[in-house]
Amino acid sequence: MNTVLKIAAASLAILGSVPAVAQSYYTAKPAAELKKASLVTRSTLWKCADGVCAANKAGERDSVLCELVVQRVGKLESFSAGGAAFAPEALDKCNARAR
Repeated sequence: MNTVLKIAAASLAILGSVPAVAQSYYTAKPAAELKKASLVTRSTLWKCADGVCAANKAGERDSVLCELVVQRVGKLESFSAGGAAFAPEALDKCNARAR
């Protein structure tokens, strides 16, 4: 195998081992344990593992997406968008939409 192919194979192996959460735009940590490995809010697919749900960038505003998640999973301990965690006030406002 030539050097370029070895480097490409190593890169794919590394990328494959990175958790989905690290590659996602949104992360949400529900306060209650989830029983499902995935959920959908409007057209956004969330993958959940180890108590955290993650999703790619969506068309909704960050605050709207947070509210959509709490309507599906209940209150959140944390929510982040683009690597920035919601401030406590924003998270409280989001959690007010929980069922």
